[in-house]
Amino acid sequence: MPRIKSAKKRVDVAERNRQRNVAAKSAIRTAMKKALNSTDATAREEGLKTAYSLIDKAVLKGILHKNTAARYKSQVATAVQKSA
Repeated sequence: MPRIKSAKKRVDVAERNRQRNVAAKSAIRTAMKKALNSTDATAREEGLKTAYSLIDKAVLKGILHKNTAARYKSQVATAVQKSA
């Protein structure tokens, strides 16, 4: 454990950011699964829109790299088209 006050603060901040990142990535995976598992075409499109939105927000917040986001968007779009 750190002894210096600023180092203790960095540990707290890093943990808070890690929790935020985990939650955001989990939400993205859930949205992608909902888009893939929908039976209705309009629900698939709505799920795709939600997944895209969450992915783009994660890139803006620095949670995902832009190429990773592009790969996720491509994968979910391809899978939705195949299931249609």
